[in-house]
Amino acid sequence: MSATPTATEVEAGQAVYTPLVLALYDVFVLRFSCRVVWRCPRTQTLALYNCHVGARHLDVGVGTGYFLDRCEWPVAQPELTLLDLNPHSLNAAVKRTARYRPRVVQASVLDPIELGVLQFDSVAMNFLLHCLPGSAEQKAATVAGNVRPYLAPGGVVFGSTILGRGVRHNLLGRTLMRTYNKRGIFSNLEDDAAGLERGLAAALGDVRIDVQGTVALFSAREQ
Repeated sequence: MSATPTATEVEAGQAVYTPLVLALYDVFVLRFSCRVVWRCPRTQTLALYNCHVGARHLDVGVGTGYFLDRCEWPVAQPELTLLDLNPHSLNAAVKRTARYRPRVVQASVLDPIELGVLQFDSVAMNFLLHCLPGSAEQKAATVAGNVRPYLAPGGVVFGSTILGRGVRHNLLGRTLMRTYNKRGIFSNLEDDAAGLERGLAAALGDVRIDVQGTVALFSAREQ
């Protein structure tokens, strides 16, 4: 893997999310894979959202908007911004969260992002980092660093990522890991919790990580 991810590497991590794949995402990824393959049921991620989501929220790598649709918001009408490189994911999440009238930003979070004067109480990056090229430390530091300017005082960055090292994958997990990494969908064979922590700490400082199965659930705040 190159020190600086190429456009092709970045594109490969999100290109798989076509409308057809997204139509199956909730069932295959969130209901089956999370519970059986990665051994971190979706209820764990929903609990992470319920714990940390704020009134002004930025969701990075939006998937289908499943957790945004189901989480317990602290206000009736949150200020929601969706950021993703993939237009199909953005469309799916917009439809699911239309009642909140979300802002939509199509961009790569590996590049500096422009959000004007917006400030967020919470920033989520769920099942995102393992799809990005680079080491766990490199991509965590880059992504957290790119959203940090928009984090309000006391705000939190949280999310989840599938680890490749330091965890025990079952047979199906090992098979899918090899397949997804070979196709460029995942780039996480060397990702471990220590690298994730170093990257988040470099950008924000106060990091907490809880490993469930093969998934790291994390949160980070400025010290």
